[in-house]
Amino acid sequence: MKTIITIAGSNSQDSINKSLIYYTSGLLEKVDIISIDLNDYILPVYGVDYEAENGIPTAIKRLDELLDQADGFIVALAEHNGSYAAVFKNTIDWLSRANISIWRTKPMLLMATSPGSRGGATVLQSAKAYFPYLGATIVADYSLPKFYDKFSEGKIVDEELSKELNQKVLLFEQAL
Repeated sequence: MKTIITIAGSNSQDSINKSLIYYTSGLLEKVDIISIDLNDYILPVYGVDYEAENGIPTAIKRLDELLDQADGFIVALAEHNGSYAAVFKNTIDWLSRANISIWRTKPMLLMATSPGSRGGATVLQSAKAYFPYLGATIVADYSLPKFYDKFSEGKIVDEELSKELNQKVLLFEQAL
């Protein structure tokens, strides 16, 4: 059985990206899901001086070992001011110090959602350009705009957007 690691790029307890990941991972069949909550990895802000004095934090070493178990990744990014949420960027910065190939060249379904009409399109575009340098094999990407209008009772209620996500999930499953 394949192991999929999911990460929502947010530390919000009520993250809409966590909701999207939970829904999306339920569309997969015959996989083990490991959900990473960034709140479980409390980290100092990355800095070369800090690293020189203290080394790589134990939490990052644990997370890096966990990522080795993945056959694929589903990542949903929160967009803050057109970029990654600070907690996610800091985690990525630290992980890259442990292993520059964070994503291990494994298949990735990359997603974003937001309350706005662009659905996190800016952060999604940024990640599509940047993640391959960190070992990502992005096989599909998906943006869910207007989250609070398009997602209700634990599912996507817009038929076209739901159909599109199902197609992206199928591409991801085929790449595993």
